[in-house]
Amino acid sequence: MSASLGLTQPLQDAIAEAEELIANAPFIDSEADRIEGYEYLAGRIRMAMQTAFDYDLEQPLFINPTHQFSKQGLDNPDAIYFNAYLREGVEYVVRGRRGTSADLSFQVMGGTYSADSAATSLMAFDERELDIGPDGSFEFTYVAEQGAKTLIVREVFNDWDTEERGTLTIERPDTLGRPRREPTPDLLRRKYEIAARSLIGSIQTWFAFPHFFQYKEPVNTLTAPASTPGGLSSQFSSIGHYELAEDEAMIVSVPRCDDCTYQAIQVGSDWYASTDYETHQTSLTKAQAVADGDGIMRFVISERPPGPDGTPVANWLETTGHRTGPIMLRWQQLTRALSAADGPVVEIVPVDEVPKHLPGLVGLSAEEYAERIAARQRAVARRMIS
Repeated sequence: MSASLGLTQPLQDAIAEAEELIANAPFIDSEADRIEGYEYLAGRIRMAMQTAFDYDLEQPLFINPTHQFSKQGLDNPDAIYFNAYLREGVEYVVRGRRGTSADLSFQVMGGTYSADSAATSLMAFDERELDIGPDGSFEFTYVAEQGAKTLIVREVFNDWDTEERGTLTIERPDTLGRPRREPTPDLLRRKYEIAARSLIGSIQTWFAFPHFFQYKEPVNTLTAPASTPGGLSSQFSSIGHYELAEDEAMIVSVPRCDDCTYQAIQVGSDWYASTDYETHQTSLTKAQAVADGDGIMRFVISERPPGPDGTPVANWLETTGHRTGPIMLRWQQLTRALSAADGPVVEIVPVDEVPKHLPGLVGLSAEEYAERIAARQRAVARRMIS
């Protein structure tokens, strides 16, 4: 007689369905794309299990569902994401110690992102609205308003080498001190069902989401900076998507902005996720990039190194085998609105001719570039949450 309770069947079925979605994604163009999809699927399964089993509306906590092993929604390589689930009408106390990152923002979302619509932002602010003590400590109380479902916190780093993480907790005063409810078959069955729905929903959502924004734009163009959809009032962004042959490069020229604490550019994959930002240079902040004497940062996006004699250069963004993918520039904690003059200008050129278009370009030796990558690996390890 089998002792199995059959609780995992919904998740087993969802994983099989998710594998079919991944294996037959419409943008797959190579076996490498499909293999990357299976890696992406592992992250979606991980996220689904975490959000289903780690959360507890009676005993809330912040979880980190998006990171280097679980990528989604063109995740920002410079950000640590925290989510806590809310119940309407309940009072929550958030405490922490402010680290030295470039930006710490809080946002309450109503509903969830889906393949048909985006979640609604009910409230958003950054640490400039907090009363932060001399030791960096802060505390605030929030009573979840009607429709409130999730509190999202983003800790964003401009200088990976020097900025340090802070700490963050959330609690419900009315349930503090109570034991957690005991697991039952019915409770675990619901959690596996939640994981199953979350897995399929997240894949469908991020298949559809870029077509709301990035892929509405002409290929190999970037929009003028605009307030980022979703309610973060002090964040502007520029979006687009690229399609480059192996012998082509995109030059993106953008003024360095000193009226924000954070400015960055990244390329992603057609899975609408960040590409390998640890062992490849697929993103750069203004602290990591080099600005020319005129204050312009000139980035080169290409598969092959674009420097003199085929060498890497400081502002090279590697496409890591992706002929197509999204691009995003972000500015955060702005003290003024941006205009088109603050935004990027794009040029497509043969990769071998990049030095002609950027005559001041200085190549890096293999050893110098390897040290840049090593610094990225060390920085990601320091702030890693898994």
